[in-house]
Amino acid sequence: MDHGFAIIGCGMIARFHAKAIADLPNARLVACYSQTKASADRFAEEVGCKAYGDLDELLADPDVTIVSIGTPSGAHMEPAVAAAKAGKHVIVEKPLEITLARCDAMIEACKENNVKLSTIFPSRFHASSREMKRAMDQGRFGRVTLGDAIVKWYRSQEYYDSGAWRGTWELDGGGALMNQAIHSVDLLAWLMGPVDSIQAYCGLLGHERIAVEDTAVATLRFKNGALGTIEATTTAYPGYLKRIEIHGSHGSAIMEEEDLLKWDFAEKDIHDERILEAMANQESSGGGASDPSAIGYHGHLMQFEDLLRAIEEDRAPAVDGPEGRRSVEIILAIYAAAEAQAAVSLPLEKDPDLAARKKSV
Repeated sequence: MDHGFAIIGCGMIARFHAKAIADLPNARLVACYSQTKASADRFAEEVGCKAYGDLDELLADPDVTIVSIGTPSGAHMEPAVAAAKAGKHVIVEKPLEITLARCDAMIEACKENNVKLSTIFPSRFHASSREMKRAMDQGRFGRVTLGDAIVKWYRSQEYYDSGAWRGTWELDGGGALMNQAIHSVDLLAWLMGPVDSIQAYCGLLGHERIAVEDTAVATLRFKNGALGTIEATTTAYPGYLKRIEIHGSHGSAIMEEEDLLKWDFAEKDIHDERILEAMANQESSGGGASDPSAIGYHGHLMQFEDLLRAIEEDRAPAVDGPEGRRSVEIILAIYAAAEAQAAVSLPLEKDPDLAARKKSV
């Protein structure tokens, strides 16, 4: 079965979606849409598809079975809900949305219309990430005690000035946490399990003319009793690869981007040497540490492949709507904790007030 994709939003990330779709043997890029028709026309000419300047017309195209959404973060819900009502499956760039209410509206629309919803988190599909998850599920870390996500990236002032939506609460939904570090927040929660409570500080320390944080530090207590930290910034010149560290009474593992730097367990496994040899010093991109365009698309490709299998097997995608919602909730709790200067418990009962978030940076 061939699947027809349409890309909604024709900015930088759309190129990565187009490359991934081009490598799928059972799919093709049929169409694209942008509110600015000229932008859609340019993108369509570049990648070889039909351009639409009207979303309803695109969603009425019978050749389109899946929409891939790469609009600004706070503009994901409207096209996702419209696509679901038109019977199209939906795959959405991170974050799923910028509020829990908007995430829930997307999840419910896809459920009501019996279509799949997937949130793009390519790091979940890296072999090193999967090995860390397997070790966690097998209990190899023993009593898990610490889980850390460290994202010390760099973005210039020109980066924020390049788009009116960048660095805004209304469309970016936040700064270093919601836009950049959310990949690592997702990985940390996937590995460590549910978060019980959070305390945090956020600040705007290295940039001007933006409303959101460029630096944040949070301490977490997980429901399994372990502690953890999240460090996120876009002020760390020249930018360094993101790290995930998991430690426990019987093992430790440290992953930097796609490389496993440490893989130490009290009880050895016959596959440990092979895993460390295969997944240390891998050739990978800079992971967007200093240049948002300097990322590979192989993670996107694996996630698009998973969505197609989910459709054909009628199962949930590996990173479905509720999975995508989880990292948004953690980040919103960090913002709420920074504003209140007090511990915030999860799950959140409601979205933190947007106006209050503005005061925390």
